[in-house]
Amino acid sequence: MDFREGGFWLYCMEGPEGEQHWCRVDYQSIIPNKSFTAINSFCDEEGNKTSEIPSMQWKNEFSKTETGTKVTVEITFSSEADLEKIIEMGFKEGFTMAHSNLDELLAQ
Repeated sequence: MDFREGGFWLYCMEGPEGEQHWCRVDYQSIIPNKSFTAINSFCDEEGNKTSEIPSMQWKNEFSKTETGTKVTVEITFSSEADLEKIIEMGFKEGFTMAHSNLDELLAQ
């Protein structure tokens, strides 16, 4: 992971049957301890983006609370059809699962 403006993160999500889905996150702006924006795209294992699956624009903001940090994630798409395609692929379930895993990790 190259967490800097202009840097990127290449990662693989592996499903329960061993299927692999590669993604690339291209960091656009970073304000330390405040926020970062990035474009998340599906790609091959070399990081070459695919046009078959729409990209997502992510805005992540961090704010202090009395008990820790609040994270706000805003995801936008170029069109409603792009959003619908990502949802059909199981994004909602995957995103929910990832946060459940994070809750378990933080509880330790």
